[in-house]
Amino acid sequence: MIQQLEITLPQLRRGYHLITSHIEKQLPPLPEKGLLHILVKHTSAGITINENADPSVRTDFESFINKMIPEGDPVYIHTYEGDDDMPAHLKSSVIGAEVTIPVTNHRLNLGTWQGIYFCEFRNFGGNRRLVLTIYS
Repeated sequence: MIQQLEITLPQLRRGYHLITSHIEKQLPPLPEKGLLHILVKHTSAGITINENADPSVRTDFESFINKMIPEGDPVYIHTYEGDDDMPAHLKSSVIGAEVTIPVTNHRLNLGTWQGIYFCEFRNFGGNRRLVLTIYS
């Protein structure tokens, strides 16, 4: 059986945001075994799984990816939406726009220190939509 819903995240500032509990609150009862697939429906944001305890990890993610993919690089041609636009598209492709998480005993089967990060790469990204698909 497949269930699917679409949710809207509140507008988040640029950065890496732990959204595990937000996702869990939106989900219907989960199967005993299955998968949860999450897709970010935007080309300038991403989603990943990483450290959920120490917020400095999220700051380090932001610092590193901004160093790796800087704003204002003269190589960019796609610049009409602002200095953060093309770098946001590149960051989205590097981080990714989807994750799949196992479901075991009616719960997301994440590791002790794992959480779901929503990665906002734009200065003013607005509300962002996610598609949650549950496979059982």
